[in-house]
Amino acid sequence: MQAETSVAQSRDVHDASSPPSPSVAIPGLVWAFRIHSDGSPEVLPADQPIPFSHEGLLWLHLNLADVRSLQWLASADLGIPAQSRAILLSNDNYQHLHATEDCVHGVISDLMRDIAETTEETGYLRFAMTEKLLLSGRRHALAAVEATRRALEGGRRVESVATLLETIVEQVTDTMDRMSDRIAQSLDEIEEQVLSDSVTDLRQKLGRLRRGCVRLHRQLSGLRLVFHRLEQKGPAGLKPALQLRAGRLAQRLDDLDHAVVEMRERSRLLQEELHLKIEEQGNQSLRVLSVLTGILMPPTLVTGIFGMNTKGLPFTDLDTAFLWASLLMVLSSCAAYFIMKRIGVIK
Repeated sequence: MQAETSVAQSRDVHDASSPPSPSVAIPGLVWAFRIHSDGSPEVLPADQPIPFSHEGLLWLHLNLADVRSLQWLASADLGIPAQSRAILLSNDNYQHLHATEDCVHGVISDLMRDIAETTEETGYLRFAMTEKLLLSGRRHALAAVEATRRALEGGRRVESVATLLETIVEQVTDTMDRMSDRIAQSLDEIEEQVLSDSVTDLRQKLGRLRRGCVRLHRQLSGLRLVFHRLEQKGPAGLKPALQLRAGRLAQRLDDLDHAVVEMRERSRLLQEELHLKIEEQGNQSLRVLSVLTGILMPPTLVTGIFGMNTKGLPFTDLDTAFLWASLLMVLSSCAAYFIMKRIGVIK
C-alpha cells in the first residue's frame, strides 16, 4: 500500500512538473496568438492543442473565472517563477508590477466591457511574460485586451513580448481616453444647461460623471505609479525582449491623468454652481410663497371677522353687505402688497 502511494505521488509530481501536453486543448483558453519572427500574428484555435515548442512568441489569454484554467495554471510547467504563478492565481484588486531577469509579472486595471460597449466598471488583468510567452488572464471581459486582439487580427506586427504588453497598456490608455472624452462632452452639455438656467434632473447625471472621473483617476494614478517605479528601477538585469518602455507609457498616463483630474475639478465646480442655482430657485420659490401668504392673509382675516357669529358686526343690515366685504378684502390685499413693496419684499 505504501509502495502504491509512493508511485502515485511520484506520478503526480512528474505530471505537475511536465510541460503542457500538446495533445490536449488548454482549458479556459479565451484566445491564443502565435507571433512569428517577422512580427506577424497568427490566430490559433482555442479549442485545439497548442504546441509550445515553436518559433516566435505565444500569447495565451485565459478566463480565470473558469476553475479548469486555474487548475491548469497550478499544475502545468510553464517556465515561469512561482511568484508569477501565484499572481495569476491570486485575487489581488490592486495594481503592481514586478520584474526579474527572466520574467515580468503583475496586475493592471482595465475597464470592463459588455456585449455593446465599454462600461465604467473596473476589472483587472493578471499577466506573466517571459521572452517567448505572455500569459494573461481575467475574471471579467475587459476592453483593452479585446482591442489588442482585434488589432492583432487586423495584422498589427509585434516585435517582442514587451511590445505586446505595451500594446495592451496603450489600449488601456486609449480606452480610458475615449471614456474621458465622453465625460468631457457630457460636462460641456451640463455646463450649457446650467448657464441657461435649465437645471432639471442634472444632479444625478453630474454625480455619475463625477464618479466616473474619480474612478478613472484612481485607475490611472495606480497605473502610472507602477510604470514610474519600473522606470526608476531601469532595465538593468532584464533581457532585451522584456524591457518595457516604461518612461513613454508613464508620460502618456501622466498626461491623461492630468486631464482627468481637471475634469474632476470641473465637475466639482459645476456641481457647486448647480447647487447654488437650485438654492437660488428654492429661495425664489420661498419668496413667491411669502408674498402670496402676505397678500392673502388680510382677506383671510376679513373673512374670519365676518364669519364670527356675534352681534354688532358691520354691514349686517345692508343689502349690499357682501359687496362691501369683498371690497374690504381687495383693499386689504392691495394694502399688504404696497406695504411689502415699500419695505422691499417685492421688487
